[in-house]
Amino acid sequence: MKFLSKIVNWYFSRNALPYWCILLIDYTIIIFSGYLAYYLFNGGEQVTRHFWPIFHDLCILLIPYTVAFRLCHTYSGIFRYSSFVDLARICFAMLLGSFFAYIAYLLIPAHNNIFLEHHPRLILLLIFATTLMCAVRITVKSIYDLYRYNGAGKRIFIFGTQHGGISLAKSIRNEASKRYTIKGFVSHDADMKGKWLMGVPVWGEDEDIVEIMKKSHVSTLMVSPVQTAHFREQEALVNALIAAGIKIMMMPNTEEEWDGKSELRSSLLHEVDIEDLLPRQKIEVDMQAIGRQLNANRVLITGAAGSIGSEMVYQVARFEPKEMILIDQAETPMHDVRRVMASKYPSIPCQTIVASITNQTFMEDIFRRYRPEYVFHAAAYKHVPMMEDNPAMAVQNNINGTRIIADLAVKYGTKKFVMISTDKAVNPTNVMGCSKRICEIYCQSLNRAIEKVREQGARSKEQGAGGKGWENTNSQSNPPAPCSLPLAPCCPLQANGELPCTQFVTTRFGNVLGSNGSVIPIFKDQIAKGGPVTVTHPDIIRYFMLIPEACKLVLEAGTMGKGGEIFVFDMGKPVRIADLAKRMITLSGAQDVKVEFTGLRDGEKLYEEVLNDAEHTLPTVHPKIMVAKVREYDYEQACQNEERLLQASYTYDDMAIVKIMKEIVPEFKSRQSKYEALD
Repeated sequence: MKFLSKIVNWYFSRNALPYWCILLIDYTIIIFSGYLAYYLFNGGEQVTRHFWPIFHDLCILLIPYTVAFRLCHTYSGIFRYSSFVDLARICFAMLLGSFFAYIAYLLIPAHNNIFLEHHPRLILLLIFATTLMCAVRITVKSIYDLYRYNGAGKRIFIFGTQHGGISLAKSIRNEASKRYTIKGFVSHDADMKGKWLMGVPVWGEDEDIVEIMKKSHVSTLMVSPVQTAHFREQEALVNALIAAGIKIMMMPNTEEEWDGKSELRSSLLHEVDIEDLLPRQKIEVDMQAIGRQLNANRVLITGAAGSIGSEMVYQVARFEPKEMILIDQAETPMHDVRRVMASKYPSIPCQTIVASITNQTFMEDIFRRYRPEYVFHAAAYKHVPMMEDNPAMAVQNNINGTRIIADLAVKYGTKKFVMISTDKAVNPTNVMGCSKRICEIYCQSLNRAIEKVREQGARSKEQGAGGKGWENTNSQSNPPAPCSLPLAPCCPLQANGELPCTQFVTTRFGNVLGSNGSVIPIFKDQIAKGGPVTVTHPDIIRYFMLIPEACKLVLEAGTMGKGGEIFVFDMGKPVRIADLAKRMITLSGAQDVKVEFTGLRDGEKLYEEVLNDAEHTLPTVHPKIMVAKVREYDYEQACQNEERLLQASYTYDDMAIVKIMKEIVPEFKSRQSKYEALD
């Protein structure tokens, strides 16, 4: 047995069986098939009498077959990895070689070829030799598969039987290492249930897959990339697999997906993180439309070193803008963004500026110097408990910082200003959510004020005689009339005297997976330390979205927005945080890690809303993006409210600051907070 194992190991080693050995095998098959064909037509006595002349003629026949083998690249593949493509090449080469042989026989009639003088013998040779060559290759591959995969490596099931599942299975079978042995497929296709595929059974997903896998001693389920979205929706199956300790392997959460054509290797899959299993639908955006708007334009992004901001930077960079101006007050993360941009997008001029958006003089210098056509405003303090304790900073950074950037966008002719808001701005129960709602109010009212200024300009132009009035806003002899709408701290006209043209668009969405300070990294750290995993309330739920998906929707909304809209995103199904924690503990394999409920934090909701009770939505061309119809505010009143709030923030009197916030946003009702006394 040991001797046989050594022979098999040598035979299947990398350097064994060079192509000339395979060629000799095929030559032998052709000669044998020729003798067999001659025997069937002429009997054994004639074969014995003419053995050597037949051999001579068959050897001559090897010449056209060798030419055909060369033309068809029959020996370019590896014998033990033979596929249907290789078998097809063999068939075509044999057919082509037989054709060459027959043509040569016709062109050289003086030559007396015993074998070819009866043409049907050539047809039989073709059939016999082709069949035997294919059979030899199939036999060798079967022995190789049996030897390499029988009981070797992890026993796995593959979820999915379409081209993704089959491609994955083929790549596993063709791997040189013995890491996995395929023991079955799982399919949602009822027609596939009970059938066999690649020598293993196909089970239906409605069967007790976990029990079947246990009986087959299978420890891992690999999910075909084609079936990833469908698999996530099978919560009962996912929970059962996790509870049974069966490992799940999927494609990681990256923007790049398997294209269905390139080689699908098992190494592209990884053992799942909790982010991979959260149910969500694939999000498609019109990247060409986004590219047409951003290409060859200057783009400014605030909060460019944050979770959302940095992803916005990299997605915008793909559209090759004319220049990128990136602002963030976090020095080290900003340095990381700078290095990535220099490495991946060296051709794009990129300004990485360490600054606070509340530094009005510096922000104006930046706008005056670079004059961005598009602004994506992602800078904000976002942690609810921190802003409950520091409302003055929420006002000065979130509210006043937004106002500074928005006013400068108007003054320096920015085409579009996209503000990133949050679902916590809806019926806010905390200072952070209320601060973002006040930002929404300001941007929307400013957009409406700009529309009024332009309408006033259009009327003045119509009323002007001889092309006077608003017709030539750049003319020194005919400057535009002062506007009655005060845009503090700057005039409603642009710096060059033209009418303002900025469109303000707001986007709302919930939690993003993997963002700085989000719950999943915190849970991972707590599990690594042995627990407990702290959850505020057993019934608390949240919506989750991947950072790249959220940023794509922001870009899409910014593209379709005409000004004044508040876009809300379909965040999919909500996730119960307690269930999330339990899943993460099970996936980690940690023992005796408990979930501990600590009570709702200051300002925290059990669930997040996307729209106010009095609001409703309108559909857009994108099924995942809706327009919220919200109460509109007068711009002059919005300015006065912001000024009053900003002055109060410098008193650092928490109760006084929040009292004004509640007056501005009447639906702001505090929860689990000292500010409940103000309601």
